[in-house]
Amino acid sequence: MKRKWEAKLKQIEERASRYERKPLFSVYRPRLCKPEEPPSIWKLFHRQTEAFNFVKSCKEYVHVFALEYKVGDGQRIYLVTTYVQLWFYYKSRRNLLHCYEVIPENAVCKLYFDLEFNKPANPEADGKRMVALLIEHVCKALQELYGVTCSAKDVFNLDSSTDEKFSRHLIFQLRDVAFKDNIHVGNFVKKILQPALHFIASGEDDSGPETTGHGFSRFSEAPVKQGISSNRMSTGEDTGASRTWSPEEPERPRSARPSSPDLSFLVVKNNTGEKRLFVDLGVYTRNRNFRLYKSSKIGKRVAFEIAEDNKFFPEESKKVSEENQYFLYSLVTNIRFSDTLRILTCDTSQHTEEQVERFNSTASVKTIEGFQCSPYPEVDHFVLSLVNKNDIKGGIRRWNYFFPEELLVYDICRYRWCENIGRAHKSNNIMILVDLKNEVWYQKCHDPVCKAENFKSDCFPLPAEVCLQFLLKEEEEFTTHDADETRNNETKAPEKPSPSKLPTGVSSDAGWDDDIDEAHFLEATEDAELAEAAEHGLLSDSSVVDEIPDELIIEALQQ
Repeated sequence: MKRKWEAKLKQIEERASRYERKPLFSVYRPRLCKPEEPPSIWKLFHRQTEAFNFVKSCKEYVHVFALEYKVGDGQRIYLVTTYVQLWFYYKSRRNLLHCYEVIPENAVCKLYFDLEFNKPANPEADGKRMVALLIEHVCKALQELYGVTCSAKDVFNLDSSTDEKFSRHLIFQLRDVAFKDNIHVGNFVKKILQPALHFIASGEDDSGPETTGHGFSRFSEAPVKQGISSNRMSTGEDTGASRTWSPEEPERPRSARPSSPDLSFLVVKNNTGEKRLFVDLGVYTRNRNFRLYKSSKIGKRVAFEIAEDNKFFPEESKKVSEENQYFLYSLVTNIRFSDTLRILTCDTSQHTEEQVERFNSTASVKTIEGFQCSPYPEVDHFVLSLVNKNDIKGGIRRWNYFFPEELLVYDICRYRWCENIGRAHKSNNIMILVDLKNEVWYQKCHDPVCKAENFKSDCFPLPAEVCLQFLLKEEEEFTTHDADETRNNETKAPEKPSPSKLPTGVSSDAGWDDDIDEAHFLEATEDAELAEAAEHGLLSDSSVVDEIPDELIIEALQQ
């Protein structure tokens, strides 16, 4: 017995020694394919940009997913893999519990909605009925604007509600129809929900919005461009010429036009009693993270499941399980490209350009822009002090300066606290606007609801050391001190520069003193003219310059 034990122990020691000399691979390389096939893709990145750069280098058809891995800090890592590879590990629900689909910028995608409201704040709200009415309204809009026929049977309805919150995801499964990207989806959603947004902004009572007199047609008369493009695609990009079709409707008398639809059922209240839209308009931004079917938020146990009132059912397949089909249909960017695929567009850029052009013609707006550091470092430092607090380190992503108004607009990153809602937004950033003319600052917001309400925070005075008068006074004192030193130096005999220090072709006997005097004279003349113009209000007449529209500010920041 002892000899057998010693032999066994010796065998274990030899095996341990062998593993020390030749350890196992530290990087796990999963394989779902046969030995003769190339290895599958499964790569993690800490930055989203790195993940997308890797996707561009891959020949395989891969996608980016976001994974939550720490409670509370909101940090995510990014996984690049294929749908098949992800489902292989995802279906067991042992790992990958908190996953999000990343909707890439400029990617063709499905029409989708994120719906939510606070249940205690809306005790009379019937969530299922609201969802049904919204689907009916969207289907009518698709038919009227694009000629696309659909119903509730074409809408994948996912539920993640709790006792405190009603939460749904709707993903439209339109046959051979998709949107150009999720920005166009957002434009379409905002267009068809204009009556509800107007109702919130107008501050009317809960009896419902007026059905006439708002100046809206059935789906708003906002001058946006709609159309359907027919593209031949193979990889998600336009590979050929596209043609756009815009639905034409015969001109009708204003009295015969349909009135604005009653969308008061979409208006809910938050936990502070303020009106909000049932539809989250903040999910239509570039590289948006959209939670997956069967996934929950980190720290929560409620995942998205098929809703009780879901009427969408996939066709039976012998190759793909029903659960796998539901997973694939829930992916917003999982589009099957074909020659018959129609790409829907809803572009607001034309309206924005017209509005900016109109404002430019009346206010003569001139702007400069940049990143991080503006021409006013003192103001930059002050703005950074506003967004660096409570262990949150905000930053300046971009700035724009509007000359006539002396307005600095800062686009803030990593800091989302909004005075309008009294807390930080989950995903939408804020703006800090510094009015140097009136020596105040205030906050605005990129959040669609805040923009719909035309929210602008209270104005707060700028510190004295940031105001222009203080900065100009410091500069004047510095200039006076410099001038005194110049006069003192002039009492001394000027030192004539040596020929080696003069430019080529200029002799030491040239009248260089006259040139400097002339330059000083011109500079002094310009300063005097600028001072006189400022004194008489010639540089900036506030009486003829209107307030800069939000559309112009946001477009300047985005472009």
